Amino acid sequence: MHRAVTRRGLLLGSTSAAVVLATPSEAAFPDPVRVGTWTCVPTAVPPASVLTLEGGHTVRQVIHVSVGGDLPRVTLTNEYGAEPVRIGAARLALRAGVGDSCDTVPGTDRPLTFGGAAETVLRPGEALTSDAVRMAVKPGEDLVLSLYLPERTVTGTVSPRARQTNMILPGDETTTTVVRLLGARRVNEYLWVRGVSVRTAHGVSAIAAFGDSITSGIATTENANVRWPDLLAARLRAAGRSRGVLNAGLSGNRLFYGYEDPTGRAAPHAYIGAPGVRRFDRDVLTQPGVRDVVTLIGVNDLAHDPNIPVARLIAGHRDLIRRATAAGIRITGGTLLPFGSYQPIATRSNLAKREELNAWIRTSGEYPAVIDFDAAVRDPADPQRLLPDFDAGDGLHPNDAGTAALAEAVPLEILA
Repeated sequence: MHRAVTRRGLLLGSTSAAVVLATPSEAAFPDPVRVGTWTCVPTAVPPASVLTLEGGHTVRQVIHVSVGGDLPRVTLTNEYGAEPVRIGAARLALRAGVGDSCDTVPGTDRPLTFGGAAETVLRPGEALTSDAVRMAVKPGEDLVLSLYLPERTVTGTVSPRARQTNMILPGDETTTTVVRLLGARRVNEYLWVRGVSVRTAHGVSAIAAFGDSITSGIATTENANVRWPDLLAARLRAAGRSRGVLNAGLSGNRLFYGYEDPTGRAAPHAYIGAPGVRRFDRDVLTQPGVRDVVTLIGVNDLAHDPNIPVARLIAGHRDLIRRATAAGIRITGGTLLPFGSYQPIATRSNLAKREELNAWIRTSGEYPAVIDFDAAVRDPADPQRLLPDFDAGDGLHPNDAGTAALAEAVPLEILA
């Protein structure tokens, strides 16, 4: 299957790999469905951060899947790029090692094709979904996606602040099992990749976590997969519930303000991405197999627009509720975390607005279900502040223990 998608109509297909099956069959999943198992949020690249790769480089990227299945598909994207990106070869394999390893397990490596072709071109503003790969993927495994770029290539579409070490290597290293570190460049972002989906059993679906840096896990341990959506996926697996969990969090993202110009015309803060109300369709509603979405967004609107009225924030949340409901997706509202010790935004006005917005989320009944993230991490001695044990150090972002508390705060029965 070869699927081209424009910037305005981006669809996500996904992939994942684990133990390679000789030939996955329909008997493995009677009446199967396709479900997203991993995603990231693309943005343009600010002028000071544009990286140009001269001809002949391989990008190797680690993907931590949530739900298992077979026949993975990978979606690549040049959504914000101003120049075409030629892919000379693409391969998918099971990762060997942990931490910042980009090595692969021998014998698991498989080629990615696009409409049967091993090479393809991502045109500016376009995304492509690969053909299905003949392999199986176990829940919670790590994959390595390798892309060979034979020509001069400008990094025009990235997912920034990934909390995952990926690598850029000289030459065609797509089939290499052990990465040669000489000449390797480590990057903490995802390049030209949009998501992965798998074929799985009927009735399985995905949950999208929609938010900002707290959801993207900006203050969590790198290469550890301890963002709260990762930990929720682990809880679901431990409970025997087969669900995909898709992290649609983006650091700095706001409901009503953002950037959509392509790289080359992008603003210095383009990494905050499109406004939440504009990217919701792309990052949630069109994801394969999504049946639930959990929101945790609005703090950056308060931080950067001190005059924003609570009524406007409520209107933004109502818009998300309306659109998710119209798409047949269950939506759950998350309360905003306390930020009373984060001095840049801890004004009396902002603290009061957070309380008012959280009260509306909890009690209005407009969200069909609510997760009280605020109650899970606040300090009982000072409810306007994060509990010190959960504070990454800035008074705003939760550390690993804090993200674990957020994941534990999710009642699994509302995601049944």
